[in-house]
Amino acid sequence: MVTLNEISQLLYGTGDELPGWQGSEKKLICLAAKTFPGKAFCVVKQWILIDLTVTPVEREKLTSLGLLPMTLFAHEIVLDSKGRFQPAMWVRSNFGKSFTESCMFETKSTVYLLWGSGLRKEGSVGAAFSMKAG
Repeated sequence: MVTLNEISQLLYGTGDELPGWQGSEKKLICLAAKTFPGKAFCVVKQWILIDLTVTPVEREKLTSLGLLPMTLFAHEIVLDSKGRFQPAMWVRSNFGKSFTESCMFETKSTVYLLWGSGLRKEGSVGAAFSMKAG
């Protein structure tokens, strides 16, 4: 069972700082369009890249599906290209497919553009996926 303390540490505890994209939002979007043409994107701030603690069997299953044992949580959405999320909302992604240029986290349907510095942490699958909107 996931505890409130575990979720609180994941959201607000310390982690390893990562720089993310330090340039303009426009240049970040242009880079994403070149790297992932036609793919939906979501610009986020105050983000946490979560390395999921998984068993070797779970890791192998994810790898066989072309997925990483990683997910992303962002405290603030800046812009969603498909209008799925409103600015200032939070978002938690599905499992990642790639982490590119230290500022783009790709899932099956979306590229999350990591604007400004964020954190990288470890967390359980239960804690990370317990955060759901609605």
